[in-house]
Amino acid sequence: MTETAAAGGPINTAEGPIKVALVDDQQLVRGGLKMLINSQPDLEVVAEAGNGREALASLAAASADVVLMDVRMPDMDGIEATGKLLGRAGATDTAQGPKVVVLTTFDLDEYALAAIQAGASGFLLKDAPPEELLAAIRTVHRGDAVIAPSTTRRLLDHVAPLLRAPGPETGRHTAAVDSLTPREREVFLLIAQGLSNPEIAAQLYLSEATVKTHVGHILAKLGARDRVQAVVIAYETGIVTPVP
Repeated sequence: MTETAAAGGPINTAEGPIKVALVDDQQLVRGGLKMLINSQPDLEVVAEAGNGREALASLAAASADVVLMDVRMPDMDGIEATGKLLGRAGATDTAQGPKVVVLTTFDLDEYALAAIQAGASGFLLKDAPPEELLAAIRTVHRGDAVIAPSTTRRLLDHVAPLLRAPGPETGRHTAAVDSLTPREREVFLLIAQGLSNPEIAAQLYLSEATVKTHVGHILAKLGARDRVQAVVIAYETGIVTPVP
């Protein structure tokens, strides 16, 4: 099992270090990230690629746990590569395929939304502090919190009208939300507000183990790969509405 000594801190796991893949067309950027990541006892870079097409070939063999994916690359960009990578693994199967964190120098809503809709578990700026990037890798691998809740919330508030537009998935998502038990719906609402498992446990007076079980059931019923996808569904179905 996984344990954290502190929020975002190193993780001790019997399964070995978290395997990370770097996908960026700038070799200097990959080199810097590799040095940073490999300096951590619980993290290890196992693959590198210069564009999305190379990533699809190399990541299949590397079986990375987490992929740091640049959004702007030649030949195949990070958005397309994320969709293809997760589509190949099974986009709604949390047990298959890596978790993807999209990296960009542009804090633009359309890139973030496209990344999340492609299946990415998070969105991070390249100029984020090193400790934030390391924490993001651990957070995504752990699967128990949404990266940068304020950024995610701002993004989803901004694009909420687009998410609420009728689409092929709207009916299925609405039915899935209706299938949640009252307690699961409570937990779902708190997930959508960006709360972590410990925060949900404290608010609902439950154990973290119980919350984790509820989260697993919620993701399975929603057909959501992770909490980020669940938050998107919350906006699509009107469970969460934009902040005025």
